[in-house]
Amino acid sequence: MWPDRRAIDLLGVELPIIQAPMAGPVFSQMVIAVAEAGGLGSLPCATMDIAQVPSELETIREATARPVNLNFFCHTPPSFDAARETRWRNRLKAYYDELGLPLDAPTSNRTPFDESACALVEEFRPEVVSFHFGLPEPHLLDRVRAAGAKILSSATTVREARWLEDHGCDAIIAQGNEAGGHRGMFLSDDIATQVGTFSLVPQVADAVKVPVIAAGGISDARGIVAAFALGAGAVQVGTAYLFTPEARVAPLHRAALRGEHVEDTALTNIFTGRPARGIVNRVMREVGPMTGEAPAFPLAGGALAPLRAASEKAGSSDFMSLWAGQSARLCREMPAGELTRKLADEALAIMASGGSNGR
Repeated sequence: MWPDRRAIDLLGVELPIIQAPMAGPVFSQMVIAVAEAGGLGSLPCATMDIAQVPSELETIREATARPVNLNFFCHTPPSFDAARETRWRNRLKAYYDELGLPLDAPTSNRTPFDESACALVEEFRPEVVSFHFGLPEPHLLDRVRAAGAKILSSATTVREARWLEDHGCDAIIAQGNEAGGHRGMFLSDDIATQVGTFSLVPQVADAVKVPVIAAGGISDARGIVAAFALGAGAVQVGTAYLFTPEARVAPLHRAALRGEHVEDTALTNIFTGRPARGIVNRVMREVGPMTGEAPAFPLAGGALAPLRAASEKAGSSDFMSLWAGQSARLCREMPAGELTRKLADEALAIMASGGSNGR
């Protein structure tokens, strides 16, 4: 009944809905719920300890035999710049003083896809492996493919989409400017050139031969129908899943998602060093949202961590990364499995009627 089944058939799923691999809120419980509903559940491995991932995978495999996706980052680890780090901490010093904290903080680190992560893929053999910020080294990518996984990665421009296809991706996630969380950009760091989902998707669909997955600002059935009309064969949904009980969202973050200012989002690099979309809060307004003072990804996050911990304990979200896309106002609170099925059913109903009404 879907007008384009290439992504469905490629991924081995029933429904063309991929739950975005949102690091922090997503663990095995959500992956299982989405997979059992017929979509593609995605486990974000980039911020998990390498010892934690096997436990999550074992829980998933015990609960479902349906396809799942493991997601990893592919950034190049930066060289530590002591002078830049000092300038960044001095920029935040007034907040440390305000909260009565010493001006010291741990170094933030996120390990990109490497030999140990690749060995994990080879051991557990997930049906799908997706990457953010490009692709890993060719020899690692060859091993992922040899393990039987279909390979996805995010593109924020047509040039990135073509690059990913040329380097072996089985499908392209076209991530528009509306998307919450980190931009997947890797051939440019200029966010001023980024375009929206419904401009990007048809251009990517025209430029590549592999299936295209639309991502960014898709939170209801109308967005899914529009994505298919523009050439996508599936959608990746993120923010809508933050409203499910399976999402491990901090209470203050959940309150912001339900709040009157949820539509006030911006791209910011102050929390990690890379552009990511979140609800505007105090530190984004006063320090950013974008600043050249922030150290390279992922080092910027270290200096924010004590501020977040202290303010969150006091009931404030002033220093939290409140990740959210631009369509959070369209989201509804319900279990992840029910959301997956409802999105698909409602999209098919709109397609069958030939209209664009309803949610």
